[in-house]
Amino acid sequence: MTAAPPRHAIQIVTLFWALLPAAIPSHACPFCGTLSQSLAQRRDQAALVCIGEALPPARRDAAGLLVEQFRLLQELPRPALATGPADSLPADEICARVTAPLAGTALLFATAAGDGGIGDWEALAADEVLLGYAVAAPPTSQSSAIRLTWFAARLEHRQPAIAEDAFAEFAGAPFPQVCEVAAALSKQPLVDWVAAPGVDQRRRGFYGLALGIVAAAGLPADRPLTSAALYASLSADGGDFRWGTDGLMAGILVADGSAGLDWLLARVRADRPVDHRHLLAALRFAWEFLADSLPRERVARATAILARSPAVAADAVIDLARYAAWNDLDTVAGLWDSCGQDDPLIRRAVAGYLDACPLPAARSHLDRIGKLDPASLARARAAAALPLGN
Repeated sequence: MTAAPPRHAIQIVTLFWALLPAAIPSHACPFCGTLSQSLAQRRDQAALVCIGEALPPARRDAAGLLVEQFRLLQELPRPALATGPADSLPADEICARVTAPLAGTALLFATAAGDGGIGDWEALAADEVLLGYAVAAPPTSQSSAIRLTWFAARLEHRQPAIAEDAFAEFAGAPFPQVCEVAAALSKQPLVDWVAAPGVDQRRRGFYGLALGIVAAAGLPADRPLTSAALYASLSADGGDFRWGTDGLMAGILVADGSAGLDWLLARVRADRPVDHRHLLAALRFAWEFLADSLPRERVARATAILARSPAVAADAVIDLARYAAWNDLDTVAGLWDSCGQDDPLIRRAVAGYLDACPLPAARSHLDRIGKLDPASLARARAAAALPLGN
């Protein structure tokens, strides 16, 4: 690793980084897929929350949206942070948007209108158990430690909607906040969940990460959870694609640091490009969050190893530029003539890396490439300075 690049190189990297569609979000679990708002978040942001009874049939409104009539039965208690009208029920019946026709009871969320009144309504099917959960869920004004501890006890709840909602709370929480509730997570059967085929595979990655957190914390003393289950689960994948593998890998890095990274690198095979993508995602996570336990130099070196894989070369090179990992300059430059011949995105990434690199050797590589194929280099350098899709 070298000193920070000059200002013009930083500007290039800023544009160059826009090429990467899978950058790690700092505010949510990167292994949990597309996130939706939790019930507590929807409840606390709504102008009004009611229990209603569906009055079928559903129909399409003038805008083509599916809507249904509901009889309002009761207004739910309002959190102190809620804004908007707090009057009695606005009407006996309302029309609410639905994702599918409903029957029975439902939760109804109203937005605030511009004049301070009630705007549009949305409905969610809810039985008594889910209604009770929606009322009891701690408000978003409370500390993350209190809230996540409460939701930890409801992960993999017997009611799918509650299990999904508790997962959504964790999936949307920053990694440091999840680490704060390691003791609450240790009370859950994470070892079973990372391996059980019946667990929703979209949640598997988070459970792998959570198990790594608990293993690193050494909790609880009477039933220690270690990273062994993560290694066993990855070893048992047998070549089949499974959601959450990147989260299992990240869990190993959280629990075992450099030793875990050595094991993951030894496991990478040329005929398993999907594993290359999973490991690259785990390395991005490690760079962002694990610098205290896994040296960034090691993360950058592992990324350079993955850059030799055509499946991830373009993304890995962009990562190396973001990391200012100029020690791997020769490796990156060599990709122009190897796998870059068949993939313009790789050449685009190599050109951007070389332009951003402040070392004189980078200019030498650019001069060499330019003499051999000036038109291709010009196209690649111009593309590297543009957002993906241009």
